[in-house]
Amino acid sequence: MKTALSPDSKDPYLNYVQAELLVWLMKVKKPPGIFSRMSHGVQGKINSWIPEKVHRAISVAIENMVKAVLTGSGWVFPKFHAGLSLKEREDKVRVRIKWYRNTASAEGAVTGAGGILLGLADFPAFLTIKMKMLFDIAALYGVDVKDYQERLFLLYVFQLSFSSQKRRNELIGLIENWDSFKNDLPKDLGQFDWKTFQLDYRDYIDLAKLAQLVPIIGAPVGAIANYKLTEHLGEYAMNAYRLRMLQTSQRKLD
Repeated sequence: MKTALSPDSKDPYLNYVQAELLVWLMKVKKPPGIFSRMSHGVQGKINSWIPEKVHRAISVAIENMVKAVLTGSGWVFPKFHAGLSLKEREDKVRVRIKWYRNTASAEGAVTGAGGILLGLADFPAFLTIKMKMLFDIAALYGVDVKDYQERLFLLYVFQLSFSSQKRRNELIGLIENWDSFKNDLPKDLGQFDWKTFQLDYRDYIDLAKLAQLVPIIGAPVGAIANYKLTEHLGEYAMNAYRLRMLQTSQRKLD
């Protein structure tokens, strides 16, 4: 991990981070429950009611938008300050997550109030907000966000955040063993498994977002859904980078 951050092993805040990370890992690795399996069945039923052309349009929008964000060179990222403590750094990360969470909530309310057409427009707009937030979080942890491997790491963090519990059990091993896995990464974005990425994302958010297309209730549903989904992604991103950061620190000690 290309970062100037090396947490002080005597820092009491590090104990808090390790405890929170352990709780998060237990949550991510838990076996799929009955509700999770039922939700997956309901999701499949709802998907069958949606016209295929809508599915195709959303899939293409997701792939193209993510590629545009990942390959964009004009993004402005927050600066990494090596002199900050881990707590000070994570306080900045939390402020950043809060800003994106509120922005996404406002965007969801506006598009939700516009019915089906604006509701569909929410997918690429909301996706861009979430991806940009990931870039900012990575930069605040000291990651070189221009590095191709690090941009792919963002994709896997995103996928881990928005996938079924069964799929998370598969992806968390990749995150935990990133230094070994990154050597086998796709050589370019065209070789990335976009189909699985799209299906994981759509299946996760559809239940939360489809009601946003309904007139009258669309605005509050969009605001709440975007708020919670952005906060959820922020939590997963923080813990994914904490995991890599602590593993890097441990290797230095070894």
